[in-house]
Amino acid sequence: MPEQQQVAAFLDQYDMHADPAYQLLDLTSEVGELAADATKSSQWGASPEDLDVESDELGDALFSLLTVAESLDIDAGDALRESLEKYQQRIVDTGSASSE
Repeated sequence: MPEQQQVAAFLDQYDMHADPAYQLLDLTSEVGELAADATKSSQWGASPEDLDVESDELGDALFSLLTVAESLDIDAGDALRESLEKYQQRIVDTGSASSE
């Protein structure tokens, strides 16, 4: 995935490598910021049509996710393809992508 390569180069350039456990905490924080945007803009879900998240916040979460993938030596593109295949198989087997 070229985006993962971009993140890896950025991490190298700015010496931003960290322990994966800390990167996972950062990812959780970034996803929390997305949830906060969604919660606030939709008035706690009362107005779902008003849901809004900032694209840079989504970018922060994506950066953090790709940082975790890179530090764990997981190809994000391969992981995504594996996930899509899993969901596709669930749909074939059960009619739903949900695991429940």
